[in-house]
Amino acid sequence: MTPPPSSRAGTAVELSGITKRYPGTLANDAVDLSVRHGEIHALMGENGAGKSTLMSVLYGTERPDAGTIRVDGREVNFSGPADAIAAGLGMVHQDFRLFDSLTVAENVVLRAEPRRFGLLDRAAARRRVGELAEEHGLPVDPDARVATLPVGVRQRVEILKLLYRGARVLILDEPTAVLTPDEAGRLFTVLKSLADQGRSVILVTHKLNEVLEGTDNVTVLRDGRVTARLRTSDTTAAEIAEAMTGRRVELERVHPTGAPGEVVLSVSGVRGVDLTVRAGEIVGIAGVAGNGQSELIEALAGLRPVDTGRVELAGRDITHASPAARREAGLAHVPEDRAAVGTAPAASVAENLAMGHHRRRLATRRGLLHPKSLRAHGRALIEGFGIKAPSPDAPAGTLSGGNLQKLVVGRELAHEAPLLLVEQPTRGVDIGAVRHIHDQLIAHRDAGHAVLLVSAELSEIRGLSDRILVMYEGRISASYTRDDADEHTLGLALAGAKT
Repeated sequence: MTPPPSSRAGTAVELSGITKRYPGTLANDAVDLSVRHGEIHALMGENGAGKSTLMSVLYGTERPDAGTIRVDGREVNFSGPADAIAAGLGMVHQDFRLFDSLTVAENVVLRAEPRRFGLLDRAAARRRVGELAEEHGLPVDPDARVATLPVGVRQRVEILKLLYRGARVLILDEPTAVLTPDEAGRLFTVLKSLADQGRSVILVTHKLNEVLEGTDNVTVLRDGRVTARLRTSDTTAAEIAEAMTGRRVELERVHPTGAPGEVVLSVSGVRGVDLTVRAGEIVGIAGVAGNGQSELIEALAGLRPVDTGRVELAGRDITHASPAARREAGLAHVPEDRAAVGTAPAASVAENLAMGHHRRRLATRRGLLHPKSLRAHGRALIEGFGIKAPSPDAPAGTLSGGNLQKLVVGRELAHEAPLLLVEQPTRGVDIGAVRHIHDQLIAHRDAGHAVLLVSAELSEIRGLSDRILVMYEGRISASYTRDDADEHTLGLALAGAKT
C-alpha cells in the first residue's frame, strides 16, 4: 500500500525514530509518524502497542530515549506539556486530567482564564463554555462540579478544554469511548470542520468503523513498531485489524441468546427504576451518558445509598448492605472508572487481581496473604486474560488503559458470582481483547450467572444482551428483545423519542 504523501512544507507534526524504554519494556522502537496540516490521522494498535506512550512523548509528558520531533518543520524538545501547548498542541488523555472540586467552566478555562480587573471573570468563563458546549453539541452544565459528573460527561469537559484553547494540533486518545453513535458523529463533524480550517487531528482509537469513516490516514503499531501506513480510503477494517494483531480477525460475531432461569436480581423503585435479571441472562442498559445508568449501578453495588425502593439478590434483601456484604452475597462489579474505582494504581498487579478473593480463595499466614499464593493467582489471571504486564509485582498504574481494563474484568469474572454488574467492559480495549471479553461474558451467562450490562457501544449492547433496556432522564423508557432492537430504534429511544 502506498504510504500517505508528506512534505516538510505541508507537515504539521513529524516524529522520526522515536524510541522509549521502560524497565523490562521497549514501548516505542524507532517509530516514525508524519501528520499533515488539515489531516485527521488515526493511530491504531493493540493494548500495549505503544500508542499512548508515543503521544505522551509528542505532548512532552515523556522524554524519548532517541529520535526527534518537528512541529511545522521546526525541531522541538519539549520539557513538559506547557511547552507543547505553547507550540500549538492540545491533548485529551484516556485518564481524565480534571479537578473534581472545580466547576466545569473553571476546569475548561484553567490557566487560560478570561479576566476582569485582574481577576477571573467567572461570568465570561461560564458564558464562553456554554457557547462552546452548544456550538459543538457537547451538552454540559458550566456550573456543575466535576466530582458530581459521570464519566461520559467528564469526557465532554476534556474535549471542551481542548476546543477552548484552539490548538492547531489536536491529540485525542480514545475520545469517543463514552459517546453514543450520534455524539460520536457530532464530534467527527467538529473534527472535520477543524481539519478544514487547517488544523491537524491525531486520533488514537480502537474503533475501526470510525477510523474508516472519519479519518484520512492510519498508522498501525504492533509491539512498539510501525507495521502499516495506510490511506483509509484505500484500506479495509480487516486489513487494519490484521496489521494490528498479526493475524486474521473475525470482526462480526453473533452470539446465541441465553436460557433465562430463576430471578437473581430484583430491583423495585430504586431511583425510580424497576427491573429484574435472571440466571443465564444478560440484560443490557443503553443510554446517553448522564441519564442515570451510572448512578443506578453504583446504588446496586453499594457505592451510593438507596433512599427508596428495594434490592434483592437471589431473594435476599441487600438494599442497605455494605459493598463487602453484597460481595459475600454473590455480587461482582466492573465499574466504569477502572482507575479511580476499579483498581489501586500503586498496588501491584497481583494485589489488584486478588482484591475480593483474598478472604476466601488465597492462602494466608496469620491473617496476611501468602506471597506465593498471591503471585500464582496473579499469573493465572494475567495469562487467562492476556494482560500485558512486566510482572505480577509491577504497579497496576503502569499498565496501559486497555490492560487495566482486562485486569478488572478478569478479576471480577474469576469470582464466579451469581450476579455480575458490568459497566463499559471493553472501553479502550483492542480488537482481540474485545472478542475475548465478550466470549467470557457469554460463558459466564451460560454457566448460569446473571449479568447486568451497561455500555455506550450499541453494537456491544445488541451483540451480547438477551433483553435491552433504555434509560432516559433517570427512568427506564423502553424495553426490547434483541431482535426488536435495531440501531435506528435504539437511537430514537436514546434521544427520548417514543418508539
